Order: sequence, then structure tokens, then C-alpha cells
Amino acid sequence: MLKKLLNTKTLLILIILVASFLRLYKLSVNPPALFGDELDLGYQAYSILTTGKDYQGNFMPIHFHSLAEWRTPLYLYSAVPTVAIFGITPLGVRLPAAIFGILSVFVMYLFVKELLSFGREPSNKHPRALLAALLMAISSWSLQYSRAGFEVTLMLFLLILGLYLFIKSLSNSKYLWLSVLCLVLTPWVYSTAKLFTPLLIVFLFVIWRKEIVTMKKNNIIKGVVVGLIVGLPILLSTVFGGGTQRIGDISVLNDPNMEQEVGVARGIDQKVGTPMVLSRLINNKFTYFGGKIINNYLQAFSTDFLFIKGDINLRQSMGMGELYLIEALPLIFGFAFFFLEKGRDRKIKLLMAFWLFAGIIPSVLTLGGGNHATRLILVLPPLMFFVSFGLVSIYRQLAGNWKRVFILGVSGLYLVSLIFYLHKYYSIYPSISERWWHYGWGQAITEIKSIDKDYDRVIISMKGEPAWIFFAGNYQYSPVSWQKEYPIGNDVEVPGFGKISHTGKFYFGSPNDSVQIYGLGSYIDEKTLYLANASEVGNNLVTNPEGVPQGLKLVKTVTYLSGQPAFYLFSGTEN
Repeated sequence: MLKKLLNTKTLLILIILVASFLRLYKLSVNPPALFGDELDLGYQAYSILTTGKDYQGNFMPIHFHSLAEWRTPLYLYSAVPTVAIFGITPLGVRLPAAIFGILSVFVMYLFVKELLSFGREPSNKHPRALLAALLMAISSWSLQYSRAGFEVTLMLFLLILGLYLFIKSLSNSKYLWLSVLCLVLTPWVYSTAKLFTPLLIVFLFVIWRKEIVTMKKNNIIKGVVVGLIVGLPILLSTVFGGGTQRIGDISVLNDPNMEQEVGVARGIDQKVGTPMVLSRLINNKFTYFGGKIINNYLQAFSTDFLFIKGDINLRQSMGMGELYLIEALPLIFGFAFFFLEKGRDRKIKLLMAFWLFAGIIPSVLTLGGGNHATRLILVLPPLMFFVSFGLVSIYRQLAGNWKRVFILGVSGLYLVSLIFYLHKYYSIYPSISERWWHYGWGQAITEIKSIDKDYDRVIISMKGEPAWIFFAGNYQYSPVSWQKEYPIGNDVEVPGFGKISHTGKFYFGSPNDSVQIYGLGSYIDEKTLYLANASEVGNNLVTNPEGVPQGLKLVKTVTYLSGQPAFYLFSGTEN
């Protein structure tokens, strides 16, 4: 009876329910705040919603010109409906990522089922596909990105779906154009796909060219047309519209330390008597960049990144490996079993090898790309595939009661790993990551919004972080007004501050070095509100409220979750 109830469909529904719960539970409060990029995304979506333009006034752009960079558009457009419903809030910005994370679990099942059925007799049982979906559902790597406004969950969803449809098209070519559509949309989502997806499409054509050229001509033509219609705009925008700016900024070829490090190495060679010709042959920009790329490549597959520390950025990881420790051995066994298995189609093996080893190329070509979880997430699906393949393969090697022991042992270890992860995520992570998530900005700007009618001028400090997007996003400032009086470059002279930017009555700047916070009382009156970063004030005004700078009135203190001060709102005391 239990076996009938726990059929494939039921188990898949349970897995999707687990994935949904893990991605949606307390989504509005953890992570603890919207960080700068999320606010930028939310405000861009809000601007599109209300004006049809990005916040710099460009109509329905292919690349969004944000304050710091050019952003790919697809996730941002997908957030417009949720921002319309929930506003620029955690739900408004993050719900699309959670939804795409959930959908990725489902398409992971479809992909693995289709992949392992390729060239084989149809079967009603797909344990590896179910297990791969389950592992994706509880993956800490996937959860981290599904619970914040990161574009890469949409990229993974489209990538996995596109590959599923491609494998399916090999037996029914009517799916080819849908596969092309999904794959060519991935560069619209995140920049790593701008390199990986063209490589992948070329690979697929080379490996399956015989099967592709024998497909129905109208389906081939449809696929080519869809590819050109969808692919050319993002290609042209990337090359000519500013989309390459971010790539150039983070490229390993633009490492600012190259000349210094090469010069130091040559200086050491000179001291020890190494011939100049040999020194130049060994120490030059080519060997420097090559070494960086190789180090990044090896680091991406290191135990340090995969199982111990992960990404050091606390927005992108919790200071633990991207995979659970229990997955180390199954990953190795899965890799070995899959590639050594007889009877498995060679092209399928080549596809998974290509995905795993080429998927990290876009990241390793960037500064810090060896442990950058966002840029490396392209390889999460093949890693989950190999882990699931390894677990099922080990199980099938066992006999008798050992199978039951294996299932209980693995299930127990996964449960312990998940409990440990969830405990850290909900109990410890918010406080240790609060500054990474720019906690305090939302509370400070919300307070300003509630009282600014009583003030003629509001000045927001630029200490620590550029304040423009934190103000615009958290305030939900009118995009029409923002576009009309765009603050950057719209500078005015303000006594005590010098030239600072502004829009309306809102100004962005910090006191001059000669004034600083303790001389500010001589320059602002009681109708001026100043939002100060806590670092500007030497005293902790939470524990020492008497330390308020002379001539200023403390209107509000905004604290971190830890209780430490984050911001102070001051007004002047003189008329």
C-alpha cells in the first residue's frame, strides 16, 4: 500500500513542496535586509512599472544602466509584477528568484530523467532523477540564491529546461525551437551565460550534428530564426550598448596588481643573478594571467570551496561549503560510475563532462572567480547529478540489509546536514551577515519618509556606501521625479558640505573634513535633517546618549540586529 502511495508523481510533488517551503519560509525577513543590488533591481522594476523607462530615463532597455554597472534585463522584467503587488520589498524583489528556484527543482527531474533515458528502453522508474531533484531542493547553494534577488536562479532554470528540451528534440524535433529559445534567453539573465551559452550551443551542434541535420527542415529553420531574433539584440547590446563594461571591470586581464607583481618577481630574479632573458620569459603578463586563471580553475574544484568554506562573501554563502560534506564521496563515485558505465551513450557522457568543466570557464576568467559562488553556479546542476548518480550506484552495489543500512545512514546524515544548515541560517546568519546585507538603511529611510514633511531639507551621508539607491529604493521615490532631476551630477553648494548631489529637497553628501560631524551644528538648522553613518560619530550614542555632538539634536538611532548603532538621524538646534 505504501509503495503504491509513494509513486514517482507523489514523491515529486513532495519534493517540490519541500523545495517551496525552504525557499518561501520567512522570505520577507531573512536575509535580514535588501542589499544594494536588490534595491537597484527593485527600483528599476518600479521605474519600468510606473514610467516604462529605467530610472535613468531609457525606454524599455535591453541592458539597464544602473549606478555602478549595466545589468542584464530578464530577471528585472520578471520582477515587475511582484514589485507591482508587493512594492520594493523583500517579497517584491525576491519572490521571482524563489519561484525560479522551485521550478529548477522540477526541471532538474525532467532533465535527468530524459538524459538517462536517452538511447534506452523507456522506464517508469527514475530514482536518479527523483534524487537529483531532491538534492537540488535542499542544496544550500541553491537555497542561498533562491532566497535573495539574484538573477542566476532564472538562468539555471532556463539552462536546465533548454537542455531537457534539446535531448527531447533528438527524438521529436518539434521541441528544438523551444530548446533554442530557453538557451538563448540565458544571456539575457546573467553575464556568465554570455560566454557559456554560445560554447554550449556550438558543442551541442558538433556532437549531435548528424541528428540535427536530419531533423525536419521547418523545425530547424524555426530554431535558427528564434535563435537570431532572441540572440542578436542581446549580442548587439552587449557589444555596442555598454554590456561589456562589467565584464571588463572584473576580467582577470584587468588585474591592477599585474605590473607590480611581475616587477617584484623580476627584481628578485635580478638580485639572485637570474639572466634577464630568462626572467622576462618566466615573469610576464602572459604567465601572470595564465597562473591566475589556472589557480581559479583549480580553486573552483577544491574541497575548500565545495565542502569547507565556500564563497567568503556572506551574501553568497554562510561561510560553509557550497555542497554538504556528505556529498563528497558520492560526487567522486558518481563521476567514476557514470563515465565508466558500459552501455551509456558516449554523447551523453560528453555533455555532462562539458557542462561541468566548461561551466566554470566564465568565472575563472574573472578576478576572484575561483570561489565566486554566483559566477560558478552554472555547475551546480551537473554536481547534483553526479552526487545523485553516485548515491544510487553505491546503493545498487550493496546486497541484503546493507541497502537498508545505507538508506538510513545517508538519510540521517542529510537530515543532520540540513538541520545544521537551517539552524545557522535562521539563528546565526542574520546577525553575522547584517552588514553584508546593508541592514539599517531600510529602517533609516523609512524613518525619514515618516517625518520629512517637517523638514525643508534632508541630507543623507555618503560615508560607507553611496546613498542614492538606498534612498530611492527604500523611499520608493517617484521615478518621474528621479528621472527629471537625476541626482548624480546635479550638484549644488551646501555650506559645511561643499558641492553635493541632490534631487528635490534630498541631498547626498557628508560634512567637509574641516567640519565633520562635531562641527555640523554650526551649519544646519532645526529644519534640516541629517542621516549620519554611525562611523562618523566616535561615541556609541545607544550606550552614551549624552555624547550627541554640540548643536545637534538626536532624532532617531537605527541599530543593527546585534544592537550596535548603524545610523543616527540628527537635526540642527538653531533657527
